Amino acid sequence: MRTINRTVTTEMEVTSIRLEKDLKENLKKLSGSQGYQALIRDILWNYVHQKSGDYRPHFTRADIRATFKATARKDESCVLSGRLIEANQPILLGLTIHGDLIPISPDLDI
Repeated sequence: MRTINRTVTTEMEVTSIRLEKDLKENLKKLSGSQGYQALIRDILWNYVHQKSGDYRPHFTRADIRATFKATARKDESCVLSGRLIEANQPILLGLTIHGDLIPISPDLDI
């Protein structure tokens, strides 16, 4: 998950949201010392960045479990090098340790 610059809570607006009890308890377990409300904000910011096109995942070679040859159907950016992979060109899809499929330039030595 991406690191978000923290805003002091006095500059935030109070919002009420209803969560299932089990969901809230699981969020508390997953959040560790940061707290579940901060985790929810991180999740929401990640969603906003992904939908806005600002999302740039950060992966390393160590995060990749397997790669698959494919053809890019649209322009992509290699998550390891930042290189452009043009539509209809060969691409590698990397399966990460977290289950993500990520675009990788085929000329990288993985």
